Parts: sequence; C-alpha cells; structure tokens
Amino acid sequence: MSASASRSPLHLAVALDGTGWHPAAWREPGARPNDLFTAAYWADLVGEAERGLLDFVTFEDGLGLQSSHPTEPDERTDQVRGRLDAVLVAARIAPLTHHIGLVPTVVATHTEPFHVSKAVATLDYVSSGRAGLRILVSARPHEAAHFGRRTFPRSDEGSPPPRQLVDELLNEAADHVEVVRRLWDSWEDDAEIRDAATGRFVDRDKLHYIDFEGARFSVKGPSITPRPPQGQPVVAALAHGPAAYRLVGRSADVGFVTPHDTAAARAAVEAVHAERAAAGRANDPLHVFGDLVVFLDDDAQAATARRARLDDLAGTPYTSDARVFTGTPGQLADVLEELSAAGLSGFRLRPAVAGHDLERITRGLVPELQRRNLFRRAYEAGTLRGLLGLARPASRYAATA
Repeated sequence: MSASASRSPLHLAVALDGTGWHPAAWREPGARPNDLFTAAYWADLVGEAERGLLDFVTFEDGLGLQSSHPTEPDERTDQVRGRLDAVLVAARIAPLTHHIGLVPTVVATHTEPFHVSKAVATLDYVSSGRAGLRILVSARPHEAAHFGRRTFPRSDEGSPPPRQLVDELLNEAADHVEVVRRLWDSWEDDAEIRDAATGRFVDRDKLHYIDFEGARFSVKGPSITPRPPQGQPVVAALAHGPAAYRLVGRSADVGFVTPHDTAAARAAVEAVHAERAAAGRANDPLHVFGDLVVFLDDDAQAATARRARLDDLAGTPYTSDARVFTGTPGQLADVLEELSAAGLSGFRLRPAVAGHDLERITRGLVPELQRRNLFRRAYEAGTLRGLLGLARPASRYAATA
C-alpha cells in the first residue's frame, strides 16, 4: 500500500480576497474588476469552489481600506480598495450553494460579540448548517478612529504594532469567542415549542443567562436567536506565533498556520496542540491547516512568468506571511502531501488571481489529490462540522439545567 493510500484524506479550503491575493490581480484578463462588488461575482467564485468539493471558503474582511503599509492607510490608487461585508456576502451566497462551508472574517477588536453571535447564527440558518466564523484582531490606529471608543499607538514607519498590544487583543479575542459560544448555547435545542393551540411558542426555562464578565465584555444574555443548526458554528483563526497559537488552542475548531517548510509545520502543529492541552481541551478535536498562496498553471514556467508579470505591474516582488507556491497542480500536490506528514490535516489556499488560480485548484489540484486517494470524491455530510468530522455539541446549559 502506498503512503498516500494509508494517509487520512486532506481537507481543503480557499481564502477569497477581492480579485486575488496578488495586488495586481485585478489587472489580469478574467479578473472581472467591474463585477467585484456584485453578488454574481462572489456566487461564481464560491460555486466554483463547491464544484471542486472544497470543505469551505473564507471571506476576507477588515474595518479599513486595504493598504500596502502594515499599520497605516496608503495613498495608492493602482490597487483594489474597498470591500463588501463578509458576513452579508456569505448570507447572500448561502441559498445559491448546497454543500460548501461559508466562513466570513469578523474583526473582534471593534465588533460586539452579541452582534456577531446573532449574525453567524443567522448565517447558519440561511445555509442550513454550513456557517463558520474566522476571528481577527486589529491594532491599526486609523481603524480604531472609525469607532472612537479606544486609541492605539502609531508604529514607526514600516514596523508592526507592539507585541504587548497584539497579545492583549488576542486575549480579548478569546473572550469574544467565549461570549459568542455561550450565546449560541443560551437557547437549548428544544426551547421552541411553537404550539399554536396552547399559545406557547417558547419555553422560557430553556433560555439561559450567560452572565459573562471579562476585562472588555459584560454580557448577560440570552441570545435573541435560537440555537444554530450546528449548535456551534465552526470557529477559525490565523496564527503566526505563541499568542495566536494560544487563541487557536483555547478558542478555535480550525487554526490556520503559515509554515514555509515541513519542520516549521511540525513545530506549529505541536505548539497549537500544546496550547490546546494547556487550555484543558486536549480531547477536543482541532484541525490545523497550512496556508499557502498559489500561482498555478499547467506548465511551471508559465506560472513563474505570470508571477513575474504581475510583480512588474505591481512595481515590487510579491511577498506574503504564508509560503508562496509557484508551479503546477501536480507539484503543489507533492508539497501538500509532504507538509501533511508533519501533522497538518488540511490546507487553506490563497489564489493569487481568483479568476485564474481558483480553477487550477478545483480542476487541476483536486483531481490529482483524488488520484492519490487524498481527497473526497463527493460531499459526505450536510453541515460544515460534518465535513470536518466534528460532532454537534450539546448546549452547555442543557447539561446543567
């Protein structure tokens, strides 16, 4: 038996961001910049991802315009600027899809967890159990200025925000997720009676106060939205270092890491699981996905030439927090198979040009992984938790009621 045949199948997701992750992607043929702010554009991308049997898509979001500067706005007009709201895009796409998970990004730093819990629970209803949530923090001063409730120090030119501040925001994000999760549980599954004859719609004894008190949040509950179809929609987070690994270990169902080689992948997986154990959740399932930006073509030289052409248009070589892969779908399958041996259970691929590289993932990479018995040939579950092999949890309040 080959190594591929004996290994567990991989999970695959794609991260959708505008016309693609390369800043010059919008200038490529087929990028459809005129359609970027239409529902049809996003429906086409997610539909393609679903045809490829991918587990889920994530939708990037933010609370400030995109910028080439790590902490401040820039004045560039040669790159895509502006976004639609990720949760609302996911909700619009949900009725047009049937199997694929929909995971919008939410910035915890400036968003109330009560609102987030209600929005994602609603998405779970609209999608019949395919919703998730990718939690994000922001230390950017200009984004804080949109809300006027807190201020952050400005960093030196080109430098990242202070580590202590980022650590504080990640700890706050963990509290944010805890509030959201408690609110999802605050209605028991059978709290709704809906008995017109007796005039009883809800059993008030099965709605619970969550009584959360933290450094940033004081939330009484219960939610105003009944418990989501999945019970707990999937929570995901991106992690680059110890404090973010702690957030994933404590709070997430899926963690995205950015290893550039097998040794780094193994170290990241071990660090995340160590944080899981430290949080008392060693027995709770956790997926660790590797993130890669991909430039895919049937010929490796064509992929290299396309990346060089995009770099020329952008005026600078493309770099990323994640590993950047340039080559063929078969070569990428080799890389994913190698990295998965380090303990990664899946991958979130970032198409450099959405209109080009997404199809190379779904119509090139997926068949190659299927040939190696490393990817599904049909959707095997109706919910995102089901696709990821995560059981539907009972409400924590029902267990103690």
